[in-house]
Amino acid sequence: MKKWLIAVLAALMFLTACSAGAVEPMSRYGDEIQDFEVTNQNDETFTREDMEGKVWLLSFIFTNCATVCPPMSQNMTSVAQELEEKGIEDYGIMSFSVDPEVDTPAVLTEYAGWYDIPENTDWQFLTGYDYSFIRGFAEDNFKTIVAPPPKGSNQVTHGTAFYLIDEKGIIIKDYAGVDSGDNKFPQAEVVSDVEKLVEQKNEEE
Repeated sequence: MKKWLIAVLAALMFLTACSAGAVEPMSRYGDEIQDFEVTNQNDETFTREDMEGKVWLLSFIFTNCATVCPPMSQNMTSVAQELEEKGIEDYGIMSFSVDPEVDTPAVLTEYAGWYDIPENTDWQFLTGYDYSFIRGFAEDNFKTIVAPPPKGSNQVTHGTAFYLIDEKGIIIKDYAGVDSGDNKFPQAEVVSDVEKLVEQKNEEE
């Protein structure tokens, strides 16, 4: 009986160890991100091709946001800081503005300066498109909403999730980008998943 129990426990430990080493994709994703051509905070063109070979985290924000965007950007900064401490490279961050008419490259540069972003972090703050593009881009790729401000307001409605994208441009999963009710920002999970995907990518090269 003891030998049988030991064998079962050993098998369970093996399965747990195997599953811990991979990032499990979410069923509602699995598609490759669509082509795009936009402008970053340095007024440089950034395209889908520029993503190739890196693991990416992606968010939707805007600089005049009075509620969720500051904590979202701070949470992403904390992720970048922890990845920097771990020496993780070959990853980047994209933050698409949902208010591109206001968020010019200069405005996004100022916004980026509000956060203690590690110097070597490839963080692309993106604009240079119209409202119809960002609405379709968010809905078609990430199944999330971007909606214009209510009358008399400048606050765009948008999702608060962070998205994980592998080096092939495949959307893998999402995370709560900000604390909301029972959903807490899972920094340890985000960092671990990025680290795993980078390691897997490096092993395959």
